[in-house]
Amino acid sequence: MIDLFELYFFEDCPYQDESAELLALKGKGTLQIKSREAGVSACTDDLAAYYEKQGLKVCAFLENGKPFEPETTLFEAEGDLKTLFKLWRVSQTFLSVMCAIAGKAAAFTQLARKANPDVIVATSRKTHPGARKFEIKAVRAGGADVHRNSLSDSIQFSQNHLRVAGELKNLRALKKIEIEPRSREEAFKYAKKADIMLLDHLSPEELRELSPKLKELNSKLELAVGGIKAEKIPEYAPFVDIIVSSAPYYAQPLDLTSKIERI
Repeated sequence: MIDLFELYFFEDCPYQDESAELLALKGKGTLQIKSREAGVSACTDDLAAYYEKQGLKVCAFLENGKPFEPETTLFEAEGDLKTLFKLWRVSQTFLSVMCAIAGKAAAFTQLARKANPDVIVATSRKTHPGARKFEIKAVRAGGADVHRNSLSDSIQFSQNHLRVAGELKNLRALKKIEIEPRSREEAFKYAKKADIMLLDHLSPEELRELSPKLKELNSKLELAVGGIKAEKIPEYAPFVDIIVSSAPYYAQPLDLTSKIERI
């Protein structure tokens, strides 16, 4: 398994920190990363584990899934000054992104469950390349789930699959089968073949009318909807089992700040 932090930090400092070298920094120091905004903590434990591998002492970090207010310290470490200067900027950026994702996932989940306590909010495969491991963890720290982790862990026949493959006949698999029909007619046609049906591009009114009819054909069928804006979530949530969204991955990074001091 690739150590993603090695990649992130190598990208930022492939040889040496020219600024630290020119100043001939020596000795030990402390690093504190604080948020200027409210959010939900995510992946601080992963960052802490990497710091420990680098011989630094992690003094404290906010646990995953914990909401925080402005001026909260998310991460503290101490050790070799040169190493702290090498790591701090990428560390700050990493936490600003992951905590923002967790916060957005939490906001979407809370919004949906006010309208339907049993609905699942799940994110798509549209993660940023090289960041899926952490972005998925951040989503779950916010209380949401993951619709599809990868092409290898689930089966989904999209409208493109249906267009190319033609009619779906006998389908047998150990994994759940998800179908995204191209029309109402296909929805009824494949209701008994699907475990999950993704019904995009329908209005809440259409789902209110269609959902019970599909479940009459297959009582175990789970209905999902995607491609909706955040403000529309309460309108859709009562009529589906799953709301799929990529939006948490693109949350505005939080405004964090870091302070390094000599011990």
